[in-house]
Amino acid sequence: MADPTPQEVRTYIAQGLACEHLEVDGDGRHFFATIVSAEFEGLSRVARHQRVYRALGDRMREQIHALSMKTLTPAEWSATSASTHHH
Repeated sequence: MADPTPQEVRTYIAQGLACEHLEVDGDGRHFFATIVSAEFEGLSRVARHQRVYRALGDRMREQIHALSMKTLTPAEWSATSASTHHH
């Protein structure tokens, strides 16, 4: 199985989770995702990650260990985006 592209990983997550903001960077082996979803409200960081893994399902079972995630609610995102956007 070919390594997924960041775009494919992004699509997989988006298909299984309603995201307000979703960014995936990576080199085919390691991925870093910033995921903002209202579904994360009230969930611990671990529960948020489990929710994302559920969205990915079997498609990335092999690669999932190579995925780093920053999971935020829309409120957390707007609080951090004010101070951390240097694009």
